[in-house]
Order: sequence, then C-alpha cells, then structure tokens
Amino acid sequence: MKLDDYMIPCMNKSVFGLDCLGCGTQRALLLVFNGEFLKAFYMFPAIYTTIAFFVVLALNFIDKSRNYHKIIVTLAILNALIMIISYFYKFSNL
Repeated sequence: MKLDDYMIPCMNKSVFGLDCLGCGTQRALLLVFNGEFLKAFYMFPAIYTTIAFFVVLALNFIDKSRNYHKIIVTLAILNALIMIISYFYKFSNL
C-alpha cells in the first residue's frame, strides 16, 4: 500500500495553479515518518512547528490540569510566520 495514492490534492493548486501556504504538508509528514528529516524540511519548512503544535494541542485536551494556551498561541504564530516566509521565499526563487 502506497500512502501517496491516498493524499488529498490541493484545491488551490488544482483551481488556480498556485501552491497554497500548506502545500507540501502531507508529503513532508510522510517523509518524517520515513526518517528523511532534511528532505521533509525542504519540502515544507514549517513541518516541525506544525508537529509540535499538534502535540501540544493534544496535550491540552488530555491534561486538563495544566494551561497550554500560551504555548499553543506561540507555536501557532511561529508556524504561521514560517509558512508565510517560506511561501514568499519559494516564489521569489522560481
């Protein structure tokens, strides 16, 4: 079974022909699962902050005794900044 066959296509790319801010997330996550960490970073630079964000978000739902809101907001802002910067960097180097 190849997981590449089950990836969701980007609607923005299929309609407008341009990558969206999240293009490459699925492929980068698959590369992380396969142990190809540097290739995953080059595919989608925000992959590690995205993974950290969802881990902390899951901890927030599991562990109700601690307050994770500041960490979640910080990771969300950092993730958005990395996504925006890498998006413009990608298009400036085409």
